[in-house]
Amino acid sequence: MSVRYHNFMGRLGWEMQKRIPRLSSGSYLKLQFITRRKSQKKYIDFFMNKEEVPQPLVVNLETINRCNSTCSFCTANKNAEKRPYKRMEEDLFYSIIDQLADWGYKGHLTLYGNNEPFLDTRIVEFHKYCREKLPECFIFLSTNGLILTLDKVKEIIPYVDQLIINNYCRDMKLHDNVKEIYEYAKAHEEEFKDVELLIQMRYMDAVLTNRAGSAPNKQNATKIIKETCLMPFTDVFIFPDGRMGICCCDNFEVTEMEDLTKTPIKEAWNSEVYQKVRAAIKDGRQNYPFCKYCDFIDAGLRMDTVNDVLANRDARHGARQSLFSRKSK
Repeated sequence: MSVRYHNFMGRLGWEMQKRIPRLSSGSYLKLQFITRRKSQKKYIDFFMNKEEVPQPLVVNLETINRCNSTCSFCTANKNAEKRPYKRMEEDLFYSIIDQLADWGYKGHLTLYGNNEPFLDTRIVEFHKYCREKLPECFIFLSTNGLILTLDKVKEIIPYVDQLIINNYCRDMKLHDNVKEIYEYAKAHEEEFKDVELLIQMRYMDAVLTNRAGSAPNKQNATKIIKETCLMPFTDVFIFPDGRMGICCCDNFEVTEMEDLTKTPIKEAWNSEVYQKVRAAIKDGRQNYPFCKYCDFIDAGLRMDTVNDVLANRDARHGARQSLFSRKSK
């Protein structure tokens, strides 16, 4: 499909993140809330008025809750980690994937959360199983690339539609191993014809969102956020012990929507617990304590899929269209 390198507004964007981080972050978030408000409300109304609860658009399944990086904006960084170590039991993992297959799930799937997925030595095996059981899913994976090798890339790409390498750094340079992967991929694009390899240059001290108050470099939020949020309507977020959290901003695993060791995933997604949270958040985050001060907004995937659903297109269209349109150019 394509091999891409993305650096978020180039040197200008990089310098803004370094020199005026809070202004840069605040301006971006304000713009995103304004431009997405109408579509978010429209999808939430669509969701809440359906006789049968629509399937999630994205399933996030975290198989291990550890990271090996030190990004300033993330509580999962190895210097800020407070969570007890957890690694998903294999029987639980396979059961969840089997349940998704029985449910007829064809949306987005990522074996990633607040972690570095390649710290789980089973990650390739798990992706192989996902591809076999869920052949029509859009499977994507994000990694910081720190322990990634060309051999590992070659192992994983048969089973994913998109591999995202976030090159977190302070000097706007690719790490040596990531540079090797990028240069190889550009020279051997035929090997990557069925996958998108996306390498993103990321500033590791960026100020992003406050993650419901958990971001190490953006805490003590006091502004109440009255915007709604798509996450309880679009995403399943599964911790390694099988509990479901409200979203990716629950870095400390304090919310507990349902427990997949006790409840099947379809039943959990349709549960009264979830519906009560959705009923509260649909009119604004101020109605749900965990979300009251959270300024998180999705970077684009959810809005793409939401807009596709509203336009009666395949909910995988947004991600896949971006891949195939570039391929055809």
